[in-house]
Amino acid sequence: MNRRHIAYLACTTAVVAAGIGAAPAAPSVHHPAVHRVQPGQSIQKAVDAAEPGDTVLLAAGTYKQSVDITRSDITLRGSGAGRTVLVPAADPGKSACAKAGNGICVTGTDKKPLKDVTVRALTVRGFAKNGVWATGTEGLRVRHVTAERNGQWGIAEERSVSSVLSHNLARNNGDAGLFVANTVDTEEGARDARRTVIGHNRTEGNRVGVTVRRLRNLSVSHNEATGNCAAVFVVGDESAPRAGHLNVTFNHLHANNKYCAKTPRLPFLQGSGIVLTGVEETRVAFNRVEDNKGTSPLSGGVVLFKSLVGTPSERNEIRDNLVTGNSPADLANRDTATTNTFSRNTCTLSEPAGMC
Repeated sequence: MNRRHIAYLACTTAVVAAGIGAAPAAPSVHHPAVHRVQPGQSIQKAVDAAEPGDTVLLAAGTYKQSVDITRSDITLRGSGAGRTVLVPAADPGKSACAKAGNGICVTGTDKKPLKDVTVRALTVRGFAKNGVWATGTEGLRVRHVTAERNGQWGIAEERSVSSVLSHNLARNNGDAGLFVANTVDTEEGARDARRTVIGHNRTEGNRVGVTVRRLRNLSVSHNEATGNCAAVFVVGDESAPRAGHLNVTFNHLHANNKYCAKTPRLPFLQGSGIVLTGVEETRVAFNRVEDNKGTSPLSGGVVLFKSLVGTPSERNEIRDNLVTGNSPADLANRDTATTNTFSRNTCTLSEPAGMC
């Protein structure tokens, strides 16, 4: 070996020893973890410790607490509705969610929405306001949740897109079992819900089974509603863009004959299957709407009604529905617009006559 080779080897050894030219360290990768919570332990502490991709798993039992999820890609999962139950705490403490009267809050903003949060397999019961409340979310999933005896809404969201609310039971809540809206604290036009899905849920004993307010691009499909004052309520007004471009399909809505007193915004409710008020370009098809009976201005199987500010429902399509045994009519067009169409529906009585 000559001197040149010896010098080269010495330099190479020095470089390696100094770490110069070594491969960069691989970035740390978070492996999804499961944070287990037992009755008597804090759900909030587990949620706060969770990182994106993690699951907070609640054992069977009753939890007297609320929880606020403020981080994306977190799953809150119980051991089954009826087995894992959240009820209000006697003292809400510092929890903003509990102080507002809610059970589970998923809280993002318009500018920074919470993405891909999942809530499933548990019961939220007896909260003063809402069982599950979400604002500012994208891709929220609420599945196999029972929301019962909450003061306002069972499962509700605003300012949210691309949600899936499915296979839930919402019963005996003060207002809507399932409620979705553009926003609840300001007046503005309908928002694009970006294919939000409300599907395969059961609602019973609520004021309204499902309320959709001032939204576009959403489906209400394969739900069952019974024992509510009204089954499905789609609400718009004169704001721009208009509410509508929705699908209400393949639902079974029967005997929603509970009586609910009037409010400052609505007459008394009883015996309403599907009500469209102030919306456009909505398709109501392939539903079974049976035995909804009442004497409210909104009573009937499928009812079109101008909004409370006088805006008509326009270019809506009601077709291929089985609508029977409803009173005072199976199909009721109480609107002033002439652009709504009724076709191929199976029914007995219509208002005006001739639509069956």
